[in-house]
Amino acid sequence: MARYTGAVCRLCRREGQKLFLKGERCYSEKCSVGLRGYAPGQHGQGRKKSSEYGMQLRAKQTARRFYGVQENQFHHYFEVAERKQGVTGDNLLRILESRLDNVVYRSGFASSRAEARQLVGHGHFEVNGKRVDIASYLLKAGDVITICEKSRSSEKIKAVVEANSAKPVPQWIDVDRDKLSAKVINLPNRDQIEAPVDEQLIVEFYSK
Repeated sequence: MARYTGAVCRLCRREGQKLFLKGERCYSEKCSVGLRGYAPGQHGQGRKKSSEYGMQLRAKQTARRFYGVQENQFHHYFEVAERKQGVTGDNLLRILESRLDNVVYRSGFASSRAEARQLVGHGHFEVNGKRVDIASYLLKAGDVITICEKSRSSEKIKAVVEANSAKPVPQWIDVDRDKLSAKVINLPNRDQIEAPVDEQLIVEFYSK
């Protein structure tokens, strides 16, 4: 399945909530969810309540779009989560949170996950001293990500880091803004993950 290239604000409106896909715009009065809080399309304002299956599908789509993951990869993550010990839904969110692009975003080194994917793909980050350009790279406790030495002089990188310097960082990540680095202290528990996702509905969706 090809990556969605249309207007990302339509995705937020379709899910009926902010997915924070467009950086600073999501926090401003220009956010489409605030201006038009109904689904896009000709019949967006007339859509009725979903069925049980519809609610499960929407939960899965919300999570997939929130983290910017394509369908096949998302399903793969679910299968991995299902095989792990513990609660499947919690395991799934923990895997999604441990992606390199997500940790870059959570650390304040990008304004959105889409921007984080782009920066990672362009080779601006190292993990434990080695350059990694795969956005889906899964981090583990103790891993340290840093902005590459040659990228630190980039005006774009400087602007992004400055713009996000005041945003709160999750407890499970330790950010050193002077060294432009972030350490994964531990993979997060469910109560440490801020995501507009009902993971139990996702489990039910794939359990049919």
